Amino acid sequence: MKIALLSRSFRQVILIAITASGLLMSATVKAELPTAQQIANKMKLGWNLGNVLEATWVPRNSFGSTTQRTIDSVKVAGFNTVRLPVAWFYHSDTATYKIDATWLANVKKVVDYCMKDSMYVVMNTHWDTGWLDDHINVKDSAKVNARQRAHWTQIANYFKAYNDHLLFASANEPPAKDATQMSVLLSYHQTFINAVRVTGGNNSSRTLVVQGPSTDISDTYKLMSTMPKDLIANRLIVEVHYYTPWNFCGLNGDAGWGKMFYYWGKGNHSTTDVSRNATWGEESDMDKYLGQMKTKFIDKGIPVIVGEYGAFRRDLSKLSPPEPLSDQALHNASIKSFYRYFVKAAMNKGIITYCWDTGGVFNFSTGKTNDKDVLSSIQQGVKDASPILGTTNLQDNGLELYPNPFTTSLNLKIDNPGDIDRITVFDMMGRQVETVGHSAVNGSLTLGSSLKPNIYIVQIAGKCWTKSFKILKR
Repeated sequence: MKIALLSRSFRQVILIAITASGLLMSATVKAELPTAQQIANKMKLGWNLGNVLEATWVPRNSFGSTTQRTIDSVKVAGFNTVRLPVAWFYHSDTATYKIDATWLANVKKVVDYCMKDSMYVVMNTHWDTGWLDDHINVKDSAKVNARQRAHWTQIANYFKAYNDHLLFASANEPPAKDATQMSVLLSYHQTFINAVRVTGGNNSSRTLVVQGPSTDISDTYKLMSTMPKDLIANRLIVEVHYYTPWNFCGLNGDAGWGKMFYYWGKGNHSTTDVSRNATWGEESDMDKYLGQMKTKFIDKGIPVIVGEYGAFRRDLSKLSPPEPLSDQALHNASIKSFYRYFVKAAMNKGIITYCWDTGGVFNFSTGKTNDKDVLSSIQQGVKDASPILGTTNLQDNGLELYPNPFTTSLNLKIDNPGDIDRITVFDMMGRQVETVGHSAVNGSLTLGSSLKPNIYIVQIAGKCWTKSFKILKR
């Protein structure tokens, strides 16, 4: 078969196209989004926009009265990451799996509110009538995987151009109680990851969030022994939730398996209404459960978020039947203690927390604070969080920071300064407050002299690695 020779001009066009393609490929590699750990280091304190985008009891395509003012207020209060629970099945054609275009646009409005404030956003598939959660079994897995693939292909394509501040999350609280169900759940997560990655662009390296079984810490610690496979390394985060003990956090009536707890934490037990004191799930249990996530994942380089947590205040005067010995003030103090201790304990283990809010903390229309006690307790928990102060030196493979805590400036010794690309100091809201570029790096540096007393993160980046240290300026 005779093949005609290409003209010189056409060969030049081909050469230009190939060259341009190479440049585009190179640009794509250079534009690769940060790793999950790098993003987690900046996601400090989280909040949920609850019962809005995932609400399947409101008219379709409605997303309530959420405004830019709401997100602005959340940002001002010290949160820098928002979890957006979203229903997709409820707003889709159940036969074709096509998501309503109006609904995608409505979700985008809320995402954009957050992006305008430079917030990180975790956007998930929530319970959404239970199309996934109620079908974690082998029999239904093919159909669920088909819908999971269809939904996330559409979502990922729609939000493809968004930067690293947008994260996708596979599910909400998918119940898996044994190894078989865990295997099915992993297949749903795998389908989610594959669907997102194949859309390309920023989705090729976007950080994704997968949920432990039931997002229960104990079940996740026992059953989630492997992670789904990913085409790119270090882009997955594990999610769990925390409402422990449920007797205190959410139970709204005595049950056959247990009674409501009104009083929680050290110094908050009643001496008269003793039957309502927490008998488990207090500070030591909280430390134990959060420690399991640190051991299982964080210590292995896999970030963890607590996508929901909370303890909901009861009006003890409206109990039926009335309980004359109940103490509302002590109950309120218990609620405050729960939030404060939880945020501190989680942050000290490197875990990012998202308080569950359905309008109780913030008014979703006006942004006004509805519960100053809970908000101030969360904020105090951030202030309480501190590095382990048993030694004054922080060391890691040729890096040494001291003293910690410090009062004037922090010393940084580097064995191989040529390996360091950049040193950045972030405050606890993720704001960059100090930077040292490659050309200014040498074997001995001082940092932090201009910083106000607070907790900070020092991030040291090499060519293919990043290390972070929590420091405290008194």
